[in-house]
Amino acid sequence: MKLYFLSTVLSGSNFFCKIWEGSGFANTGLGNILMIFVGVVLIFLAIRYSYKPLLLIPLGIGVILGNIPFLQTASYAIGIYEDGSVLHYLFQGVLKGIYPALIFLGLGAMTDLSPLISNPKLMLLGMAAQVGIFATFLGAMLFGFPIEQAAAVSIIGGADGNTAIFLSSQIANGLKLQPQALNVQNLIGPIAIAAYLYMALVPVIQPPIARLLTTKKERRIRMKPLRSLHRYEKILFSLSGLLLTAFIAPAALPLLGMFFFGNILKESGLTKQLANTASTVLIDIMLILVGITVGASTQADVFLKPESLVILLLGFVSFILATAGGVIFAKIMNLFLKKENRINPLIGAAGVAALPDSAHTIHEMGLKEDASNYLIVHATAPNIAGVIGSAITAGLLLSFIL
Repeated sequence: MKLYFLSTVLSGSNFFCKIWEGSGFANTGLGNILMIFVGVVLIFLAIRYSYKPLLLIPLGIGVILGNIPFLQTASYAIGIYEDGSVLHYLFQGVLKGIYPALIFLGLGAMTDLSPLISNPKLMLLGMAAQVGIFATFLGAMLFGFPIEQAAAVSIIGGADGNTAIFLSSQIANGLKLQPQALNVQNLIGPIAIAAYLYMALVPVIQPPIARLLTTKKERRIRMKPLRSLHRYEKILFSLSGLLLTAFIAPAALPLLGMFFFGNILKESGLTKQLANTASTVLIDIMLILVGITVGASTQADVFLKPESLVILLLGFVSFILATAGGVIFAKIMNLFLKKENRINPLIGAAGVAALPDSAHTIHEMGLKEDASNYLIVHATAPNIAGVIGSAITAGLLLSFIL
C-alpha cells in the first residue's frame, strides 16, 4: 500500500520523476556496483596495510567517482569520457602525457644517484629486470592484442605506472587518425591500474620470489661500502645520462629529460627552492590528479571487458618475471666477480622501476637474514636503473610502433 502511494506521488509529479530519473539509484548497474567495490578495496589496502597510500587512496576515490551512475542523455557532462566535464579536462593531462613527465621531474629532484654512480655495474640489474616488459609484449601478442595495444600493455612489466601511462597515451595520440586509437585510449585505465596495483603490492609479491631463487648464504652476502662522491660527479653523470638516453631513445625525452633535469636541480646546490618544489608540492599534486583521473577512467562500460582481466593477468606474470630476471642475473654476475666484489642477489629484485618501494622491500628482507646487513643503498642503484631502463624501453617501443 505504501509503495503504491509512493509510486502514485512520483508518477504524478514531473519534478519528482526527473529527480528520480537523474539519480544514481535509477541508473545504477551491476558493473557500477562492482567497480565501486574495487575502489573501496583499493582504499582498504592503502589504509589497512599501508600499500602505497599516496597513490592507492586517490586511485580508489577516482574509481568510485568514475562509476557513480548518471543519466547518459543528460544535457550536462559528468563522465570522464564526456567532452565538457571537469574530469574530462583533468584527464587531458594523462592523455597528453603531461602528468607522467612532471612526476618524473619530481622523482629526479628527490633521487640521489650516488649508489648508481659509485657501482655502475649494478645498472645491469635494472636492465635485466626489463625482461618483464618484453615477456608481456609477447604475451599480449599471443592473446591476440594488435601490436600497438601489445606495446602499450607490455610496459606493465616495468612496474612503473607513470611510464605505462605515458607510453599508452603517446601510442593513442600517434594513432588518433586510425580506428585503433580509441581502443588504445580505453586501455589506459586497465594498464595504469595494473601497473600501480603491482607497484603497491611489491612487499607482498617480491619477497617470496627472491627467497625462492636464493640461498640463505646468498641472502647474507655483504657488499662493499660505496665511495663518496663530489657533487660535480653527480651533475656530470646527470648531464651525460640525459644526452646518452636522449640519443638512444629520443621518444623518451619527455620522461628522461625531466628526470635528469630534476636531479640537476637537486645536485647543483643553487636551486634548492626549485628542487624542493618539484620533489614535494608538484609531485604531490600530480599524484592526486593522476590517481583521480586514472581511477575515474575505469568506468564500468569501458573497464569491465575480457581485455582488462587479461591485462591484469599479464601484468602479474610480467612482474614476477621482472623480479626473477633481476635476481637470476645478479647470481650470474657473481660467477664472474671476485669474492670481495660479489653482489647480494636480493638487490636484483629491485631492478624493477617501483622506486623506492622495491629497494625498501629488499632492504627489509636483508635485515631479516642479518640484522646488521644494510642493503638499502645498494638496492637503490638497480631501482634507479630500472626507472631509467623502463623509460628507455618505452621510448624504443614508441619509435618501433609509430
